[in-house]
Amino acid sequence: MPSEKKLILAIDTSHKQGSVCLTRGDSSSFEVLGSAQVDGGMFSAQLVPVIAKLLAQCGVKKSELQGIAAAVGPGSFTGLRIGLSAVKGFAEVLGVPIVAVSTLEAVAASAEGFSEVIAVLDAGRKEFYVGEYSAGLRLKESLMNAPELAALLGRTKAPIVSPDAAVSTIASARLKVVPQTKAEIIATLGLKKFAKGDSVAVDALDANYVRRDENLFAPSK
Repeated sequence: MPSEKKLILAIDTSHKQGSVCLTRGDSSSFEVLGSAQVDGGMFSAQLVPVIAKLLAQCGVKKSELQGIAAAVGPGSFTGLRIGLSAVKGFAEVLGVPIVAVSTLEAVAASAEGFSEVIAVLDAGRKEFYVGEYSAGLRLKESLMNAPELAALLGRTKAPIVSPDAAVSTIASARLKVVPQTKAEIIATLGLKKFAKGDSVAVDALDANYVRRDENLFAPSK
């Protein structure tokens, strides 16, 4: 029996250019009703007005929303803080559930046709956010420096996917360049999470602060 189609709002403020998307769908179908960009550096002033304008353009009332899908990072600390604060505010006022989508998960999902994939984002200071995925499931997410990432790539033949040019210095031969994440891919993954009941409480929603795995590269005794 097909799952009920949900009307959801997706928000991605994890990098310089943010975006929002209004969609209707379920785990297997997806319809974009409308989308809009939110200019970088202007999230605090523009995000809520952009969402209000998008809803009005689509003829949708806030009370009709059935859920919110939020990109939770890793990514811009300021952007995520503003975006997730807005998500919490909307969810509390409207009484709708939230699903959290890792930005690395969204990058991995952009590479279609691979059972295993390594998603990489530039974390700055010669470090990288790295997500290892198999059959769409997260195996691990961690923060690595360049030698650690190179060592990981030497142990796997999985394709490397990233929107960031800095990754090409380490994985140029195997790198599949994908666009920066947008609200549409957050919505697609969010609808699948809603179908599985994989929601998060408002007070538990937080940014995805990917940390170093101190045991991963510890010398053996």
